[in-house]
Amino acid sequence: MKKGIHPENYRPVVFKDMSNEDIFITRSTIATKETIEIDGVTYPLCKVEISSTSHPFFTGKAKLVDTAGRVDKFMNRYGDRKKK
Repeated sequence: MKKGIHPENYRPVVFKDMSNEDIFITRSTIATKETIEIDGVTYPLCKVEISSTSHPFFTGKAKLVDTAGRVDKFMNRYGDRKKK
């Protein structure tokens, strides 16, 4: 590996899947403002909308994750074109 191109500030960070409340700890350099305490240790917290524990490809279950109402927004804007 080339020297001087990789960050030096790797630390344990908690990633929390907001769709199923699953958490996992890994090393990262991500900057976070929130923290969480697990087993008496305080970690930086990064909230994610989807992870391998909730993604249909990894779970084998097809489910629609619509956190921002994007499907409803699309249907309101374009609707069913065949009715007109």
